[in-house]
Amino acid sequence: MQDRKLYLGPLTDNRRWDQIQIRPDDVIVVTPPKSGTTWMQTIIALLLSGDPDVEPDLSEQMPWVDIRFRPIEDLAARLGAMTGRRCLKSHTPLDGLPIKDQAHYLCVFRHPLDVHFSFRHHNRNLSMTFFDHWFPEDDTTGIAFGHFLAGGPEGFDADAAPLAHILRHYQTAKALSGRPNVSLFHYADMKRDLPGTFARIADLLGVSHPALVMERLVQSATFDHMKTHADRYVPFSNTASFGVQSDFFHAGTNGQWQGRLTDEETAAYDAMMDAQLSPKDRAWLETGSESDPDV
Repeated sequence: MQDRKLYLGPLTDNRRWDQIQIRPDDVIVVTPPKSGTTWMQTIIALLLSGDPDVEPDLSEQMPWVDIRFRPIEDLAARLGAMTGRRCLKSHTPLDGLPIKDQAHYLCVFRHPLDVHFSFRHHNRNLSMTFFDHWFPEDDTTGIAFGHFLAGGPEGFDADAAPLAHILRHYQTAKALSGRPNVSLFHYADMKRDLPGTFARIADLLGVSHPALVMERLVQSATFDHMKTHADRYVPFSNTASFGVQSDFFHAGTNGQWQGRLTDEETAAYDAMMDAQLSPKDRAWLETGSESDPDV
């Protein structure tokens, strides 16, 4: 682990990265949960293949290294046998990952409150019950939001996407954003300008396609297309991980939290954000490039 921070939860263990030989052309997607991970991986699969009908098979071909539900020796062997360019997934903040000089790290962020409400829905659709006490079905007293604010950035809490974990992700990515191989993206920007997002990622990956091909690739990465073809894009689609596969893609919108918090909850969230981030960083983490960030 060298000097990397330990992130060990019921779902994830970042020590698993010690068994992975990172290659110079690897692309590593690093995000808090429910921040656009699958969307970014799909865009990468589309760009690397040039095929708008590509079957990404994300859990096998672009695997989540941190997740503990498969032997790391098997995963390392399978990744080692891959001959093409690889994309790997992580929900570990960058201070817990091996940072190589040539592999590229694409970090995706979303308004923390949208992450929270998306994760609430996600948990109800999971077949696992790790976090049911965090997200009770009939939450009339604000238990879920209380956990979101009080949860820690490491340990058991981290896998349930509390605010502290999201902030740790952002702060560690921002600290490394001056490196040429660390790039920050925002979910809201991807929604506002998907063709521009494709163009930026294609440039980072060093790939290009004719304009008509790019148009078809972009169309394949729209929310409606991915939800309609959930069996193609949902990770672990060949397992019983989710109650309804298409519900993995819930709403795909920003501002899901509006009108769902009390004044006290909003004030507590504001206080925590303002204590941890500068006004400029808070604006970017919540809204993306509309805030004209220096990242």
